[in-house]
This record gives sequence, structure tokens and C-alpha cells, in this order.
Amino acid sequence: MSTYRLTKEAVLNALGHVEEPDLKRDLVTLNMVKDIELGVDQVRFTVVLTTPACPLKELIRKRCVDAIHTYIGPDIEVNVNLTADVSSTRFNTPVLPGVKNIIAVASGKGGVGKSTVTANLAVALYKSGAKVGIIDADIFGPSIPVMFGAEELQPAVGQVEGKNMLQPIQQFGVKLMSIGFLTPRDNAIIWRGPMASQALRQFFADTHWGELDYLLIDLPPGTSDIHLTLVQTVPVTGAVIVTTPQKVALADATKGLAMFRQPQINVPVLGVIENMAYFTPAELPDSKYFIFGKGGGQELADKYDVPLLGQIPLVQSIREAGDDGKPVVTENDPVTSGAFRSVAEALAQQISVRNATQDKTRPVEIVRQ
Repeated sequence: MSTYRLTKEAVLNALGHVEEPDLKRDLVTLNMVKDIELGVDQVRFTVVLTTPACPLKELIRKRCVDAIHTYIGPDIEVNVNLTADVSSTRFNTPVLPGVKNIIAVASGKGGVGKSTVTANLAVALYKSGAKVGIIDADIFGPSIPVMFGAEELQPAVGQVEGKNMLQPIQQFGVKLMSIGFLTPRDNAIIWRGPMASQALRQFFADTHWGELDYLLIDLPPGTSDIHLTLVQTVPVTGAVIVTTPQKVALADATKGLAMFRQPQINVPVLGVIENMAYFTPAELPDSKYFIFGKGGGQELADKYDVPLLGQIPLVQSIREAGDDGKPVVTENDPVTSGAFRSVAEALAQQISVRNATQDKTRPVEIVRQ
């Protein structure tokens, strides 16, 4: 006969000693423990994480098992089911009501691989179990159709609650919308700023996105009408800054970061991603050559007290995959896929922390003088 007092109350008491590593509160207080089932010297329960891309899930699992063994008994069989319900501060919003988090991906400077990073982050988040979409907000130079091998595709139009809505293109599990799907591929778009801004608004309001955990906005270079339209139209959960280590890229990335921190905009900066951080030849996978400089992304992150989410190497296969229309993270290469998966996990982690510790986001009201 068992000598353990195995009750739901005892299980909750034990798990009350397990701290969520990012949120710094215990799992029970955070209401993350669900569906406790008891057997003879056996317990099964579910821990609901704030993102399926949580990089610390195995640490949380181990801490749960250790807590049961420490506070109830060492011979208890513990089965921990880890699932996720992505956190959000967006509630009852008229635009994109089913989207939990809107993430701006910016750079300040062109040519730093922002669209490549956006595409691979989106697929990495999808592969972790999240529902993900991308809006290609670069109206004059859309790259997302090429990155996803969808240049020849066009979105369908369907009725949603009596309104004609665009249906996003779906590739590699990610929902996509871009002006590149709506115009001839070789035609230049010669629009003034207000027309480009109106196109972006249509991507928000006239596209049926459904339920999404993360909607990534691939912004154009600079700090333009498109950026203002974004923050005025929807409450942005946070921004990610993509840069290379090169001084000229860092100078522009600094301006991009500073824009989101303007008092009238005040969008949280979730972190910095350093792309093309170092060159690694395929035949020398353990070698690093710092072609564009070293440590620039970390310096930018330190200067503005935000995390460096990760470093992406300069590898030929990343470029080839983008040209072939198949993001490299779909492969299982430990150098390239592993780098993007790590950055995606770090981003998801920062989104969860932001949602738990900062105020609800609101669309920006720009007061014109």
C-alpha cells in the first residue's frame, strides 16, 4: 500500500515551488497547471506554456518532476504534458481580432537580410506549433513572394460575414500577404506615400487572417509613412531590429530602434538580431570569419538595454534557399536551421515576458502640429 498522500492539493502545493524561469512566478499562481490526474503512486498533469517555442520547456518539465519527488515522494511516477496557449495583450480589437501578437521586423537600412530573417523566423515559429502569418509591408520592393516560392500565386477572394475578403497565400504553413501577389511581378509600383499606406491598411482590414499567434510585419528600410501607418492602424506587440555588425548598418538600425522608442509611438523593442554575423564555409563548419565586423549587434543591444536575440551566420545555403523559394529553416542543418530556431525561441520568450510585464498595446495617435 502506498505511503504517499497523493492528492490534487498536494500536487498543487509541490508545483507551487516551481518558478516559471522568465516570469519569475510559480506555475500555480500563473494558472499554468491543468488536468491533474492521479493513480496509485502516479500523477499526470498538463503545464500550459505561454508559447510552443519556449526554449526552457525541458527545464520546466524537469523542475516539475523534481518538485513532486521532493515534496511528495521520490518514487512517484510523474507524467508532464507540455502544451501552449500563446499569451496576448490584444483583446476586443476591431482590426485583426483573431491575431494575438503583431511583431514589426525593422532594420533602418536595406540589404541586411531582414526579409530572409522574417521568412525563417515565421517558419521556425510555425514548426514549433504556432499559427503564423507575414505581411510584406515593403510595397515598393516586396521580397516575401520570392522567399516562399510564391511569385506566380494570387490570393483568392471570399465572403466573410457578408464582406469580400482577400484570402492569404499559405506556404510552408505560414499565411502570407504581399503587394507582390496583386501586381505583375516585373512592374514597378509608382505610388505616392498615401497610396502605399492604403495598401497596407487593406492587408490588415480586408484580408481574412483568422486565428494567428504571431503576425510578422516585414517593414521596408527607413522610417517612413509605412511605419507610421502600421503603428497608427494596429497595436503592435513589439518590434525586432535586424542589423549586420557593420558600422553603417548599425547607424541606420539605431535610427530604426529610436523611432519605436519615440514617446508618441512607444512600441516595446523586443530585441536585436545580428544577421551575417560571421562567415562559416561549408567545408569548415567550426570556423568563423568576421567579414562585416564583430560584436556590433551586441553593442547595439547593450546601448539600448534590449536582448540580443541571436546571431545568424553568413552561409551560402541561406542565400540559395531564399532564391529557391524555400526558407532554409525547413532543412535540418544544425548551423543554419539551428541558428534560426534559437532566434525564434528567444523572440517567443521575449514576447511572453513583454505580455506578462508591460501594459496593453494601443494604436498610436500622431498629433500633427
